[in-house]
Amino acid sequence: MGFSFRVEDGFFAGYQKLVREDVIPYQKKVLGDELEGVEKSHAIENFKIAAKEREGEFYGMVFQDSDVAKWIEAASYSLQVQYDEKLDQELDELIALIGRAQEPDGYLDTYFTVKEPEHKWQNLCEAHELYCAGHMMEAAAAHFQATGKTTLLDIMKKNADHICSIFGEGKKRGYPGHPEAELALMRLFAVTGEEKYKDMAAFFIRERGAEPNYFVEELKNRDWCVWSRNPINTAYHQCHKPVTEQEEAVGHAVRAVYLYSGMADVARQEKDEKLKTACKRLWNNITQKQMYITGGIGSTVLGEAFTKDYDLPNDTAYAETCASVGLIFFAKRMLMMEKNGNYGDVMERALYNCVLAGMSLDGKKFFYVNPLQVKPGYSGELVTHKHDLPDRPAWFGCACCPPNVARLLMSLSDYIWEEVEDGGETTLYAHLFVGGVYQSEGIKIKTETAYPAEGEIRYLVEEAEKKVKLAIRIPAWSLQTVMAINGKEEPLQVRDGYAYLSGELKAGDRIVLKLDMTPRKVYANLNISEDAGKTALQKGPLVYCFEGVDNGGDLDVLRADRESEITEIVKDDSVLGKVNALQISGKKLEGSAELYSFDRPKETPFTLTAVPYYMWDNRGLNAMKVWIEERG
Repeated sequence: MGFSFRVEDGFFAGYQKLVREDVIPYQKKVLGDELEGVEKSHAIENFKIAAKEREGEFYGMVFQDSDVAKWIEAASYSLQVQYDEKLDQELDELIALIGRAQEPDGYLDTYFTVKEPEHKWQNLCEAHELYCAGHMMEAAAAHFQATGKTTLLDIMKKNADHICSIFGEGKKRGYPGHPEAELALMRLFAVTGEEKYKDMAAFFIRERGAEPNYFVEELKNRDWCVWSRNPINTAYHQCHKPVTEQEEAVGHAVRAVYLYSGMADVARQEKDEKLKTACKRLWNNITQKQMYITGGIGSTVLGEAFTKDYDLPNDTAYAETCASVGLIFFAKRMLMMEKNGNYGDVMERALYNCVLAGMSLDGKKFFYVNPLQVKPGYSGELVTHKHDLPDRPAWFGCACCPPNVARLLMSLSDYIWEEVEDGGETTLYAHLFVGGVYQSEGIKIKTETAYPAEGEIRYLVEEAEKKVKLAIRIPAWSLQTVMAINGKEEPLQVRDGYAYLSGELKAGDRIVLKLDMTPRKVYANLNISEDAGKTALQKGPLVYCFEGVDNGGDLDVLRADRESEITEIVKDDSVLGKVNALQISGKKLEGSAELYSFDRPKETPFTLTAVPYYMWDNRGLNAMKVWIEERG
């Protein structure tokens, strides 16, 4: 059932304005190589070369096309938020170029069209053909839904039909080296209703990990490679076992959560309980044993991957921005499959912390990697810490993260509300707390809130011309939650993390939810050795961090008092603006200048100040820590 939600609050409306007015135009210029001092992209130029409109060679990563696809997707969502004639025309021109680059049989991939046409579909493990196709399918679905135009949709249906003609039962075996086509084909199925796209997604998922292992067999039949000639690491590619037998999240983190998102889509559509159980098992492993407090996943730079349960180092963390975006995709699909507040809690955690930290407040710089601790002079410089940059770059040679953030923020409305019909009864689920207007046939609800700065959310039912019930997620971090309906406090009827309101909505109803935003200390599972003896601060959905600029520069000499209370202050910062900062009492250590000494360091009282993690690295180069040592 179709519905719309227009974001109107002071937080995410500001982010969408930033993305619409600054980030999308900026990224288009980067993709077109129009900016000096920014790493070359050449992505649009590759399409011109493939269309034989330019002479030249392919430049960039084998998956360079996907940057263009994600930009189209973000721009399409932007048109839904606010129409822009110039942007609409830019999209039309770019889509027409993509159509001219497409080969007659539907094949579309500039790397192979331009550079290695003789090697199409021979290296699914490394070559990202299905990955690029998947992102362009997602872009096509978004563009069609935003504009009603079928230009890109027709191109990608032709491409999907080409894929369906090659792979499947009785045809070529195989599955994506980098999952993405699975969830994209399911999205194409949702838009077109054509069963063959769902069947293709299901084939890729169920073929994965089957014996003989496709990637191992594929390697025997080719004498060329994209990346390396190393033996296939099947766990890295999540094909070490059939997906229904996989017990824990392993391998490349982004690939994993993209795969699991596709699995959840197929499980829901086909009512496959075995696949659903696998999704829940993998979800629990990630979120209970392999996820940072910020919602970051994938703890090692070696393969951008999961490692072992509870291995969550702070200063060498990888926690790729794209991996948290993918975790949000996975969370949304799990919520669509079953209503459990845990999925919404994790979706919120990843969004407000790791994803938002992936972009500077001015939208001009981006983090690929999201550490929980940095020290200038070490981070980004030591060979073990090269990947953990203390300052955001303007762009990357591998630029998957910036457009991923843009497309997520511009499509945020798809994650806030969900309308579900079951047995003739309609229930609206409020998954996230964002101000704005929800509207579908016969229903209109206005949400007002200053969240996440404040915990009061007000729902005003402006229209209710059909029978609808309301369920609102109650975050696990809200220990004392109060709800009032039409001025009367009501007991919460919470089931699996959602408060279900008794009775049907009526025009004029006013529901006020007050979440407990008390700032709290957080302690990690003691199996996470890096965080033993330390604490982190959290208020509502926001994880906080300590930056050197607020704490005298050197964070390594600071200790928090174990019994200290948290004080909230409004800090008026020239860069951050007015921010709710947290303070705790502690000590500053002063020691000998000798390398080793018998003299115990002196301790002097010190007040530690923390700001929201998503705001870090916007005030110049300085140290940062999420977890701070405690003293008794």
